[in-house]
Amino acid sequence: MNNPYVKLIVENGVGYITFFHPNRNSMPSDILILLEKAILEAGNHEDVTVIVLKSGGDRTFCAGASFNEVVTIQDEKSGMQFFSGFANVINAMRKCPKLIIGRVQGKAVGGGVGLAAATDYCLATKHASIRLSELSIGIGPFVIEPAVSRKIGKMAMSEMTIDAESFFSHEYAKDKGLYAEVFETTEALDEAVKLLAEKLANYNPEALNEMKKIFWENTSHWDSLLLERAKISGKLVLSEFTKNTLKRFR
Repeated sequence: MNNPYVKLIVENGVGYITFFHPNRNSMPSDILILLEKAILEAGNHEDVTVIVLKSGGDRTFCAGASFNEVVTIQDEKSGMQFFSGFANVINAMRKCPKLIIGRVQGKAVGGGVGLAAATDYCLATKHASIRLSELSIGIGPFVIEPAVSRKIGKMAMSEMTIDAESFFSHEYAKDKGLYAEVFETTEALDEAVKLLAEKLANYNPEALNEMKKIFWENTSHWDSLLLERAKISGKLVLSEFTKNTLKRFR
């Protein structure tokens, strides 16, 4: 199946949200909107106690923003609107009353790192290296920075941002706190995710909800902060440098 999708499946108290795009799970606007809606739906679903966020395919977790769409942006308003998609997804994850477990089976780039950082607990495979490539294309990881810095620290965020053309290993990601555990195979990852999610689904939902609030203390300003960051990205993406760079990657 090569058509993009976002789907929510509920099993044993766990809401499995899966997103997919044939271009390395890149994120165009429509997928970002659907992903936000799925998170909101799972958060309000009476049969869901815990959420698992995953992507389809077996090679790349998420390649970040869709370059094919970004290169078509013609004005600051549409640029801000596009990058607000990532802001809205991260804020939906932050405010969701259910714990979100990340399942990262492969590489995460740009916004994909932001999604992993916005989960409450993230498991990965040894193939799940990470990269923040935004500066190399003329913009920056502005929208995802608060989530990434919160999870791995400002210094590690700065290192990855500046070394924008390098992938950082799964060992680096685990050492910095992005991944809680790393597994040799996708099969082992899926087994561990299922075991953890179903175990948590049997815990007191009220206690899980209260802990979620504590995990995300002092982030209420993100509603406006991430949109301000989207405005910065929406302006920079119009530069000739970025336009010319993105055309080479299409």
